[in-house]
Amino acid sequence: MAQGRLYIGNKRYSSWSLRGWLAVHLAGLEVTEVVIPFVRGPGITGTPGIRAVSPNGLVPYLEHGGARVWESLAICEYCAEQRPGLWPAAAPARAQARALSAEMAAGFRGLRQAMWFNAGRDFAGLGRTPEALADIARIEAAWAEALAAHGGPFLFGAQFGLADAMFAPVVGRFLTWQPPLSATTQRYMAAARAHPLVDRWYREALAEPAEWLIAGYETPPAA
Repeated sequence: MAQGRLYIGNKRYSSWSLRGWLAVHLAGLEVTEVVIPFVRGPGITGTPGIRAVSPNGLVPYLEHGGARVWESLAICEYCAEQRPGLWPAAAPARAQARALSAEMAAGFRGLRQAMWFNAGRDFAGLGRTPEALADIARIEAAWAEALAAHGGPFLFGAQFGLADAMFAPVVGRFLTWQPPLSATTQRYMAAARAHPLVDRWYREALAEPAEWLIAGYETPPAA
């Protein structure tokens, strides 16, 4: 029986929703999923349906067991309280995973702006601004360090955890835009993309109604 609701945006576009959705499913929370399609256009600020339910007017937004949680990283922490083990067990690794996740939540603006998340398009070779490429270099270095220290195939070992959930949309961006990437990065991306929950998200994203498509997100930037 559902014990709450998880509000998300279009699976095709909503990278932040993907993070919260993965955390909720990794924790095994029983919630009703509510998808509110994005509304974009002249004079429209945000999506009215999301503003009507979410305290900060954004998704993901989780209601569970009397708790109201917004912001993806806060949802991750809430889920970790419900199911211990989603962060690494060892304190140093757990600290590193949280630091990387916080860096993801607060940073990489160049990548976000130049290479947006779209689960259904191929924009290979585009979006390679200096700012995006600098962000990619930092992400690759961070992933390589974690993978080398913890043995892979995921960032902190054999289990797909919350740090992987936080970076799953970056994997999606890299798949869509295909910037030059190291072999280590590509192996990690393949493992993350093949995870059953990530694969389910993509399948459901591609099954969304055609009327949910947003022209601005489907139009590639100039080469």
